[in-house]
Amino acid sequence: MARDTGPSCKICRREGGKLFLRGKRCFTQKCAFLRRGFRPGMHGRDGRRRLTAYGVQLREKQKMKAIYGVLERQFRHCFALAEKKGNPGQELLFLLERRLDNVLYHLGVADSRAMARQFVNHGHVTVNGKKVDICSYTVRVNDEISLKEVARKNPFVVESLEGKDVSTIPAWLVFEPEKFVGKVVRLPKREDVTIPIQEQLIVDLYSK
Repeated sequence: MARDTGPSCKICRREGGKLFLRGKRCFTQKCAFLRRGFRPGMHGRDGRRRLTAYGVQLREKQKMKAIYGVLERQFRHCFALAEKKGNPGQELLFLLERRLDNVLYHLGVADSRAMARQFVNHGHVTVNGKKVDICSYTVRVNDEISLKEVARKNPFVVESLEGKDVSTIPAWLVFEPEKFVGKVVRLPKREDVTIPIQEQLIVDLYSK
């Protein structure tokens, strides 16, 4: 029987699809979802289970929270801000995309959002030359994000950047690997967000 490789793999199996929560491992044959692609528990293999409309909406919210690594209170706060800006579903996505830890992940400095959060929490990241150790910091247009010198020599950073395909970086970001500096050139658009999320289901959930 395949050994479980961590709580994030359980989330993928629970949600019934790969969420790429473990970085490069998700792209290899070591991915726990590929080896055991069904939900945990004695009824995990039972495909007859049906979800109610509420269950589908709740699962979509849980999926988004797992992908971006936010807690319920943070998520509700982001949704409240999104409601004030127009289309709440898309604005929620944009707010989460502009989190500092998510930006680091997109730039390829870290293999996963969880690793990116560690770099931020440990004070290894600067925005416009000033240290920022808050993962939920929202980047703005023309912000420059860089790593401190000590973090640039981190073997995990070096390995992550060696295998990074620059073409996969979202169009709203640019990155100069030789300087370890990324820049926000514009705000994200819906087509820039490629995660498997149906944000309207979350809007419907909160509108009840």
